[in-house]
Amino acid sequence: MHRRHTDVAFSLILFVSQALTIVPVAGRSDHRALRPLPHVTPPPENAIVYRMADPIDDKPRCFGSHSELYAHYHDTEWGVPVRDDQMLFEMLILEGAHAGLSWETILRKRDGYREVYHNFDVQRVADMTDFELHKALSNPGIVRHRQKVPAARKNARIFLDMQKEFGSFSNWLWAHVDDAPIKGNWSGPAEMPATTPLSDVISKDLKKRGMSFVGPTIIYAYLQAVGVVNDHHQGCWCYRP
Repeated sequence: MHRRHTDVAFSLILFVSQALTIVPVAGRSDHRALRPLPHVTPPPENAIVYRMADPIDDKPRCFGSHSELYAHYHDTEWGVPVRDDQMLFEMLILEGAHAGLSWETILRKRDGYREVYHNFDVQRVADMTDFELHKALSNPGIVRHRQKVPAARKNARIFLDMQKEFGSFSNWLWAHVDDAPIKGNWSGPAEMPATTPLSDVISKDLKKRGMSFVGPTIIYAYLQAVGVVNDHHQGCWCYRP
C-alpha cells in the first residue's frame, strides 16, 4: 500500500486496546483503572488489519476509513493513473513533504501548499524568489521545513528541464512501465514493500538530475499515489484483479 505506517500502527494499537477493560479499583469506587483481560490471543502475522477508529462507512479500505478527507483521497485519487504534468508535480512535492510525517497531515494542509506554491504551476514555483520561500517558512498552512520548502523550487526547475527533454514529465515517468500501470496483488498491507526495483531506478535518476526528497521510499509512495502502481490490496473495496 502507500506505506501509511501510521495507519497500520494505529490498527495494532486498537488491537492492544481491545485487550484492556476498565474496572473499579478495590476500595476506591470513585476511581477506575485499566486492567488487562486474560488469555488474549494476538492476530497472526499475515492477518489483514483494518483501521477501525470510528469508520465513516462499512467499506473496507487500505487506509483512511476514520476520516472523510482521507477516505475520499483513498477512494478517488490513490492508485488512479495521473498523466497531467501539473498534478504529477503537485504529488511529487507533497510526497516529499510527507517524508517523516503522516499523509493525513499533508492532506489537511494541501490547500495551504496550493496557495504557497501557486497551485503547483511548475514555472511559477521555479521562479519563486528567496523572499517568497522565506515567507513560506512562517506560513502555518504548510509544513515549515527549512530543507523541504526551498527544495520545491529546485525540483521545479529540474522538472522543467525534464519536460523539455522528454516532451513532458509524464512521458518520462510512464515510459518506465510502458504506459501500463503495475497492479499489485497483495492480501494485506504487511506484504507490501517500502521500495521496489522500479522506485530505486526512478529515485536514482531523479537524484542524479539534482532533485531532493526523492528517495526510493518516497518515490514508491509517489508511484502508488499517481497510479503508476495500483496497490489496493485484496481486502479493499477498490481492489480490481
